[in-house]
Amino acid sequence: MARPVPPALRALLEHLVDYAGTFPPAALPCAVAAANFAEYRQGERAWMLRRLVVGAADLDRVPAAFDGALTVLSESDQPRAAAIESKCVVAAARPVYCEVPIAELDAVKRAGCFAKMRTGGVKPEAVPSVADVAAFVRACADRRLAFKATAGLHHPVRAEQALTYEPNAPRAVTHGFLNVFLAACFAWDGDRDIEPILAETDPTAFRFDGRAHWRDRSLDVDDVRAARANFCHAFGSCSFEEPVRDLEALGLL
Repeated sequence: MARPVPPALRALLEHLVDYAGTFPPAALPCAVAAANFAEYRQGERAWMLRRLVVGAADLDRVPAAFDGALTVLSESDQPRAAAIESKCVVAAARPVYCEVPIAELDAVKRAGCFAKMRTGGVKPEAVPSVADVAAFVRACADRRLAFKATAGLHHPVRAEQALTYEPNAPRAVTHGFLNVFLAACFAWDGDRDIEPILAETDPTAFRFDGRAHWRDRSLDVDDVRAARANFCHAFGSCSFEEPVRDLEALGLL
């Protein structure tokens, strides 16, 4: 029997992961990623899963059964998608996450779109600094502009990690998804001092019960739910199993 998940942790993690198995470093064939997604949807941790992320060129390889559960990378609307991800503002009949610099967030807000923040990659230089992530999250919070994150958030807590699955892979200190999303919850609640949360490397600094705690700061479960629903929507990861496995290793799940 699975151990009970503390309410505040469940609120933080529910529907948090957009599975993007076709993208690096996993770079799986579309059929394999789709089969994995189907399996995860039936698994014990399905409550943590949100959508399957695919490129527009792969849409014809994705079963129709996933329509409405897809996020599609595209510069135009896609009727099969629940959401679009783009590097520009796109007019669509569904949510659009726009990966643009902070200077363009006002245009994203005016268009009724959401923001998208890149939090890592397969090379060390692709990992943004704590200050850059904090600035983006604060800029979105100031505008009451929801966002999602992508790349580099396979692990719960900030630490040095391999950036690919290859032998002798490059390594870098990567952002943790607990750091990023709890910091975002605090930012949504009006706390601008989020760099220390993003920089935290001690897993025991994060605790969850009826409240979500980072050291001596905490938010109640309703605050976390409100931030997740209205602000920090999800992160894309080419692995669903890795985040789950790490949370289990930390004793959080």
